[in-house]
Amino acid sequence: MTDAATAVPAVRHNTVEAGLKARHAKERRFVLYGRLAIIVALSFLAVLLGRIVLQGYSTFIDYRVSVPVFIDPARVDPADVSGANFDVLVAQSVMKQLAVPDDDLGQNLDKVMALMSNDLGFQLLQQVKADPHLIGRTITVKGPLKADAALYFKGQIRRDSDQDTRKLDDIQLSWLDKLKATGAVTSGFNTAFFTHSDSTEPEQAGVLGAVVGSLLTLMLTAAFAVPVGVMAAVYLEEFAPKNRWTDVIEVNINNLAAVPSIIYGLLGLAVFINWLGVPRSSPLLGALVLALMALPTVIIATRSALKAVPPSIREAALAIGASRTQTVLHHVLPLAMPGVMTGSILSLAHALGETAPLLMIGMIAFVPGVPASITEAATVLPVQVFIWENASERAFHERTAAAIIVLLVFMILMNLAAILVRRRFERRW
Repeated sequence: MTDAATAVPAVRHNTVEAGLKARHAKERRFVLYGRLAIIVALSFLAVLLGRIVLQGYSTFIDYRVSVPVFIDPARVDPADVSGANFDVLVAQSVMKQLAVPDDDLGQNLDKVMALMSNDLGFQLLQQVKADPHLIGRTITVKGPLKADAALYFKGQIRRDSDQDTRKLDDIQLSWLDKLKATGAVTSGFNTAFFTHSDSTEPEQAGVLGAVVGSLLTLMLTAAFAVPVGVMAAVYLEEFAPKNRWTDVIEVNINNLAAVPSIIYGLLGLAVFINWLGVPRSSPLLGALVLALMALPTVIIATRSALKAVPPSIREAALAIGASRTQTVLHHVLPLAMPGVMTGSILSLAHALGETAPLLMIGMIAFVPGVPASITEAATVLPVQVFIWENASERAFHERTAAAIIVLLVFMILMNLAAILVRRRFERRW
């Protein structure tokens, strides 16, 4: 009897121990799965960023050539400077440097011109226009090589590959090697990528116009979306009666946050362009469309921040005689501001990376300059990436990755700003 009585607790003890071991094993497996998931996610992120950096870092390396050019008075008329072909003058000067004979068919001239950027001839034209006394003198101009010539120095065009599979033949590659050996070709940081706008020539294309267009669009988006979104959230959270209509509004706001972005582009096309006549492809139009897209996120984030403020703050303010408006504006909203600003910045960062709605409203146009106003045609960084990726020239593809790097830097800075704002103004209750 005694043995039977003591056996039962022993069995129960063994059962409990077995159960604990099983639960602990499940917990260890769960932790392991979580760590594996993080490792997989970080691996995919590393592969993505690594691929972008490997493809785009060469854009920030610039290969430039220095060419002394004699401005022949017999070929440049002071009365009609623009009528002279300065590109040919540059190419012939390079041929003299290389001791390349000028054949009857002009094939050597064409091959040399395929190595020199048109920017060199444009520089000569501008200098002679500004000072016609330069005619008859020798001017040294420095500018970029053609994109394919730069790709050879970057290792993306290889001499050991089949000549029929590359744009530059062996003779052109030997000329480039000779220019590099004589010091005519030098390398450095590609500042032109940040100071030039889009161009049909890859070596002259930059992101300045897209960056300025993105900044104008983003500032206008913030000016439209943040005040309206914050005021709407304050009314819904603090003043609106809790009834069926406000429930419908809240549901629709949550649904709008999940609407595909291209739908907002269709809305902008129908309302802002066809009805209101807002200039197509302008920062103003892009900001209006992106503001509509960012509004639900701003409202939801602001309402969450207002809900996080303790009710005792409102009760204390009302107890000392403050009105509801004073309570909200002087006490509740300032305490909720970190969450409001964080949500607003994150919604703007999301808007910065949008492409589909901007394509729908015509911001895909080729814009070679910098927009001077909010109603001029402009482009933005995501659209610039889309345009370059669809270009046929190989050199545009490395610029696509470089533009993505610039866009990612903007996104990281905005997310970092959101984190810093929250930590700076966050209060614990």
